Amino acid sequence: MKLAEALILRADRNKRLELLRERLTRVAKVQEGDRPVEDPTALLVEVDRVASDLTRLIKQINRTNSTVRLSDGRTIADAIADRDGLRMRHTLLTNLIQAAVIKQDRFTKSEIRYETTVDVAALQQQSDDLARAYRDLDTQIQSANWLVDLIE
Repeated sequence: MKLAEALILRADRNKRLELLRERLTRVAKVQEGDRPVEDPTALLVEVDRVASDLTRLIKQINRTNSTVRLSDGRTIADAIADRDGLRMRHTLLTNLIQAAVIKQDRFTKSEIRYETTVDVAALQQQSDDLARAYRDLDTQIQSANWLVDLIE
């Protein structure tokens, strides 16, 4: 099984657990004399099965991500951490740029006038560079996901 397939299965198992949680919540109590529409015990058995499968998949994914190296020598796990860092920095810069752009909504000269304290153009260039680096790294990670076999 390829790493990408395991990632898809992991997402599926997470969705399945959420659905089971919702179903269990609905049958957790009923009016006196009524029967639940589903057997809570059977649902709990299903939760245990899906959770065990999910745990196994997560261990295999983590083992694969920490072992397999990309062409630049980084492990997939390190590349994911670097990608997340790029996304955080890009988001921060994007928010700063939005906050720094001044809309002059003054109607009289006595109203407060604001000035930008940062170089928006330079920040925008830096933000664009981070977005490009993020896309490039994400492409490398996604490519590896479809080429690498999951480590058992």
